[in-house]
Amino acid sequence: MTDPFAPAAPAEAGAVAASRSGGFFDDIANLFTRNLRTSGIYLAFVAIVILFTILTGGTLINSQNLTNLVLQFSYVLILALGMLIVIIGGHIDLSVGSVVALSGAVSAVLVIRHGMPWWVGVLAALAVGLLVGLWQGFWVAYVGIPAFIVTLAGMLLFRGLTFLVLNNISLSPFPSAYNEIASGFFFDLTGLVGGRDVFTLLIGVLAVLGFAWASWRGRSGRIRYQQPVEHMGLFIIKLLAVAAVVLAFAWQLASARGLPYVMVILAVLILVYQVVTTKSVFGRHVYAIGGNLTAAQLSGVKVKKVNFWIFVNMGVLASVAGIVFSSRSRGAQPAAGNMFELDAIAACFIGGASTSGGVGRISGAMIGGMVMAVLSNGMQLMGLEVSIQQIVRGLVLLLAVAFDIYNKRRAGAIR
Repeated sequence: MTDPFAPAAPAEAGAVAASRSGGFFDDIANLFTRNLRTSGIYLAFVAIVILFTILTGGTLINSQNLTNLVLQFSYVLILALGMLIVIIGGHIDLSVGSVVALSGAVSAVLVIRHGMPWWVGVLAALAVGLLVGLWQGFWVAYVGIPAFIVTLAGMLLFRGLTFLVLNNISLSPFPSAYNEIASGFFFDLTGLVGGRDVFTLLIGVLAVLGFAWASWRGRSGRIRYQQPVEHMGLFIIKLLAVAAVVLAFAWQLASARGLPYVMVILAVLILVYQVVTTKSVFGRHVYAIGGNLTAAQLSGVKVKKVNFWIFVNMGVLASVAGIVFSSRSRGAQPAAGNMFELDAIAACFIGGASTSGGVGRISGAMIGGMVMAVLSNGMQLMGLEVSIQQIVRGLVLLLAVAFDIYNKRRAGAIR
């Protein structure tokens, strides 16, 4: 049976011009009109970075702070990867913060209290996430209870289990090998030049070349199928802009402690989930379910099975975030992971995911997470009170959802 969500074959007839854009300035206009949902977040991110760079006197983008930014907010980006798939499928998960705490607690009990090797704690934490995903996926997919209710119950249940596992006390410290997961660096592997780590710079160059190759391949594929593409001038400008940002970021990291281990973990996960959401049958089916559940069912999509694996995936990623966070904090606390689910949800919505499902991109969720990270970090550097920080973050989330509704009204989806 032919997959109804496979890419359509190229049209037999039609002008080649249909596969190309009208012109450079037309594409610039499209960037601010038809592509406003996806382009707006990138423009907002650049504006926020520039604003806080000025307000903090450049401290925001110095090498030490950028390194700390990666270490402190990597867990939010990991959670956002799983949360995006949940939201695209038309669900929500309120339990991920408690799963982060429970995963770290189980790992701490085994490694700190019972003296087991660090990797045993990592495997145990992953097993916890898998079991949580199986549990919640069963209730959502096969019993039919809404994900909001299941994960709300899970938030309470797993938090309670965390208190039981830890006996209401914190456990620390983890051994140095475990702490290296979130605090270690690839540094001086290939030497230093001018005090900067060559390996980090090399990874930055390879990242730029990989992005350029993937972008060119995608553009060529769209032309081959006679689909619209941006003007070559705009395409080159986009590549140069991304290259400049990535190389500047790599330069700053190379000036500090090098490439963090956790950043490599995050990069691998981003690449994997980019493929999953754009190239796999599972990814297409998730979009189909979130976009139009009835049509997906009529097209033969196994909705229960897909929903089940959506939550298994979320559970595993929450445990990965739990490992990273417990490694970063060098221990486990009963209150760990508090409000993490809201950070992950906010990252997805700010990054362009739709509240009704069926819409969202990995790149958008990552930028959304970085917006939250820069906002929090910038306000901390400015010494603003926690109350003000919470107000600003809440307003940003509200505006992001309002922007989503505005886009739908422009498209005629809401009358």
